Amino acid sequence: MNPELANHPGWKSCTFEGAELHSLLLGLETSFREKIIWMEEMQKMQERFAQNRLKRPGSKTELKIP
Repeated sequence: MNPELANHPGWKSCTFEGAELHSLLLGLETSFREKIIWMEEMQKMQERFAQNRLKRPGSKTELKIP
């Protein structure tokens, strides 16, 4: 069996309410340290997206990182 399908939370998580509940439960199970690491990774990704946006031909926007 496909491991991705074996780890699927079920059809309840495929509805809006189920997905919201699943996200909240994942947040409760995640440690504060893991949340900080995730936020740092998302910030790095945002910076890379901004840099790639500037490298596109015809791009005249300035790099704006909050």
